[in-house]
Amino acid sequence: MLPNRSLILIPLLAACELLPRPGDTQGEQHQALWTSSGRLVVDTDPRLTIERVRVDTGLAGRHDVLLTKFEFGAGGDAAYELALGLDFGDTRNLTTGRAYAVGGPKAQIRAAGTVACLCRPWRPDSVRGTYELERVGIAQITGHIDVTLFFTAWDDSRVHTTYRLKQRIEGVK
Repeated sequence: MLPNRSLILIPLLAACELLPRPGDTQGEQHQALWTSSGRLVVDTDPRLTIERVRVDTGLAGRHDVLLTKFEFGAGGDAAYELALGLDFGDTRNLTTGRAYAVGGPKAQIRAAGTVACLCRPWRPDSVRGTYELERVGIAQITGHIDVTLFFTAWDDSRVHTTYRLKQRIEGVK
């Protein structure tokens, strides 16, 4: 007698991280640039209340950076886009299944993020949370991000807001 096929499939799907975890946000990932010879750069233009996160690829040696964008609420009044840059250092030194600290002075993974929305302009403050590496290959990196992005209003330093990003994240070379 053969075992029930659903009992075999459930552990396989859970191991592959194809299904979202409880509490995951529902952003749609639009950009997934992973480079092994770059550094994370944040460009600021306070006259236009703009900050951009980008990758400078002029770095010699191994240094992994992931630049990604997630869109939330597409087409709705509350739609917004989060851009997130993660500076891993060398991904060959990371272990799968372990949560690494993101953001902050003592974090293993440096991070920067911005938000684009039809709302008041927000200046990025910091990104804090964790990143768990699930899989790394020759041309793709996959993990799970659980961070909060902190912002201050450009025109009033007493006004703050946060955005949450908790979901699967991928990068492609």
